[in-house]
Amino acid sequence: MDTDSADPATLLDELDRRLVCALQVDGRAETGRIAEVLGVSARTVTRRLGRLLGSGTVTVVLIPDVRDRAVGALLLRVRVLRGKVDTIAQALAARPDVPFVDVMLGGQEVGAVVLTDAGARDRLLYGQLPATGAVLETDVHAVLHLFADAGRWRSGHLTEEQAAALAPPAPTTAPPEPDALDRLLLDLLGRDARRSHASLAAAAGAPESTVRRRLHRLAAGGLLRTHATVDPRLLGMAVDANLWLDVPPGRLAEVGAALADHPQVHGVLATSGRANLMATVFCPDHSGLYRFTTETLGPLGVARAETAIVARAVKRAGVVLGGPVRR
Repeated sequence: MDTDSADPATLLDELDRRLVCALQVDGRAETGRIAEVLGVSARTVTRRLGRLLGSGTVTVVLIPDVRDRAVGALLLRVRVLRGKVDTIAQALAARPDVPFVDVMLGGQEVGAVVLTDAGARDRLLYGQLPATGAVLETDVHAVLHLFADAGRWRSGHLTEEQAAALAPPAPTTAPPEPDALDRLLLDLLGRDARRSHASLAAAAGAPESTVRRRLHRLAAGGLLRTHATVDPRLLGMAVDANLWLDVPPGRLAEVGAALADHPQVHGVLATSGRANLMATVFCPDHSGLYRFTTETLGPLGVARAETAIVARAVKRAGVVLGGPVRR
């Protein structure tokens, strides 16, 4: 008999971790398919996913393919007056053009990713942030190349065969130009990518058969890319760090590609500024971060690494997260 002893407030057990990984591969994978691939009953998968999703332990949303938009995006490191970190972090998280916000260890730095046009960028950097009076300094780095984003990260609890069996089909057509119904469906899935066809049809006021056809067309065009947001500590990854790396220019592409394939890395970007590569990494503990530095970065020939440890993730992939700052 299957049991359900794992508490969402504590470390997830192995089956829950495998379910999270399944949602990372395809956030809209059907319960029966997940059960078949993992070799457990559909009833258990339904019950476990109901608890994980219903409690907010895991959130599945649509995310755009940002490979084109990422080039020219901004990475911000905002240093603020002590005691004002939450004010700045929440203000940035409230912006729809800021999908990622972190509070760094020490409580005086906020990191953020900004995807916006030049006008909104200039208003933010030269008007809104300085006007708060709480901002001491802002470092701005432009993204020059995206090697991997958060949507590519997998927590590593499935075999290669299981991940391949759950992977959605690759896009087969150019992205369609969404009409009003398409935009409504994308908006609904942007808040909850696990919504059923029946639920979407009811919310959109359209026949379920029409919704199915529309989603098939959007998927074929690559517009149904999902992201499963989960606190990495529940997966045994207690340390989240941003690594600002100095790599010899001739090896930049090689090192970026190698890090993008590493199971602990959930983002790699070539950047402007003092560092030319930025990687975000999950580690089980501080000793694990040390091992990553010595055993992974060292052999790659990284000349210098600045490590900024995340105290709290405020917003990930457009999803605002809860919880107090850990100082």
